[in-house]
Amino acid sequence: MEPGRRYRAQWVLPVEGPPIRKGAVLLGGDGRILAVGSDRDVPSPPGVPDEDQGQAALLPGLVNCHTHLELTGFEGLAPEPDFPAWIRRIMALKAGRTPEQLLAQARQGVRDCWAAGITTVADTGDSGAVIQALAELGGSGIAYHEVFGPHPDQLEASMANLERQLDRLARFTGPRIRLGVSPHAPYSVSGPLYARAAAVARARSLPLAVHIAESVEESRLLDTGTGAFAVAWVERGIPLPTPPGDTPLAWLDRHRVLGPDTLCIHCVQAGPADLDRLVHHRAAVAHCPRSNDRHRHGVAPLAGFRARGLRVGLGTDSVGSVAPLDLRGEAVLAGRLAGLAAPELIRMLTLDGARALGLDREIGSLAPGKWGDLVVVDLPEAVD
Repeated sequence: MEPGRRYRAQWVLPVEGPPIRKGAVLLGGDGRILAVGSDRDVPSPPGVPDEDQGQAALLPGLVNCHTHLELTGFEGLAPEPDFPAWIRRIMALKAGRTPEQLLAQARQGVRDCWAAGITTVADTGDSGAVIQALAELGGSGIAYHEVFGPHPDQLEASMANLERQLDRLARFTGPRIRLGVSPHAPYSVSGPLYARAAAVARARSLPLAVHIAESVEESRLLDTGTGAFAVAWVERGIPLPTPPGDTPLAWLDRHRVLGPDTLCIHCVQAGPADLDRLVHHRAAVAHCPRSNDRHRHGVAPLAGFRARGLRVGLGTDSVGSVAPLDLRGEAVLAGRLAGLAAPELIRMLTLDGARALGLDREIGSLAPGKWGDLVVVDLPEAVD
């Protein structure tokens, strides 16, 4: 085992505690934190490299609660302003990539995250490329495998394929990498498929992630059976959701998808009753303000999420929506929209994101026993 490493800097921000001026962090050879505190108090064991980061702050690695890293390289290739048309364009682009290309894109996506200070991701995709890339590169995160099938007649085929893929991808899991299940969205998954996918995930003790309440068109599909998604379903001979009149989150609830293991992605079209439903089921939210803005979905009720005590983390979505991958940019926009101060945003980028993913015992703050994922942020000379 390696001897570990010691880092010191002008400031250390543990998140679960006040900032430490002239602080230090000691890591063990296994990568976990042994000590955090002032430079004079943190031990300097013989043979352990001691790195001085100078005029900088040491933070926990950032947690990105929603990515599509297999779509890395799609920047600017899907300019369609209409959301259903944009989805069709992304699907066509992805269908034109080989498995080898998707894996190469996923590897680059992981590296892009690291370059942006992101050390843990919650990714959704259906190629299996991201969990393989994380395993190969020594990354950290949850890879939610997507399942699709809007027609009830697709149920058995969709579930058989999902189970095969979960069996295939399990070999890439480890102490820092989890596999999950993602029944994609109400416009691409039937009610019976939602229920079965959620049941299989829980039988395997796997977490769930769902794109939900993202667009007005999605809400119209479930409420009144109208709008662009409904037209596409009718043209393809897919029966409309029954009964009508549900909100997207009520639709999830109807099919027993919501729970403490469920990450609800976007939740832009969520009213007070929907927020109460999330609280009741102790579900978490991945908030992607820049993607919501790019697709003209509106502004998610972040203040309402937080006022109700929901677990909320930030996500970048795919670079096919918004580029470059910039989680700190998501925090800036979230702060402006919800009136949050810097300490609250730092917590959303780190510990709150870890809590949303159920990983806060392992990451999200600098504390003994947690993984030593560190980000170094250079500070102006005036900060002392």
